[in-house]
Amino acid sequence: MSQRIVPYLYYEDGGGAVEFLCTAFGFQESLVSRRGDGSLLHAELALGGDVVMLGTPVDDAGRPRSQREPLALGLRHGSVMCYVDDIDRHYERAQARGAEIRSELRRQDYGPRSYTAADPEGHVWHFSSRGSEA
Repeated sequence: MSQRIVPYLYYEDGGGAVEFLCTAFGFQESLVSRRGDGSLLHAELALGGDVVMLGTPVDDAGRPRSQREPLALGLRHGSVMCYVDDIDRHYERAQARGAEIRSELRRQDYGPRSYTAADPEGHVWHFSSRGSEA
């Protein structure tokens, strides 16, 4: 994938969203990971060579939340996913420059190493290596 900035959208019914986006808009499943209870953990859907990622809205503790609850509860409706060439160097730079690290750099269950940070206004950014490399 040559795409460097990837939209990451949150849906309360992630499975329904995957089905709808594939059926109605012609997306194709590239990757779908589910939690033990069958709910959507992470999905990557492709359309014309580009990808959109999906997940379930969560609070700051990572608990699934309704999108109808107030933002003051720490709910995230969406974020931006960016692939970087050197995830270690990127993470160190973000820390050194005062980014609020929301989740430490680690390998994800679905392959890549990534971390999450917030910008000064609280927008959430995910930075990741590609696949299982690095």
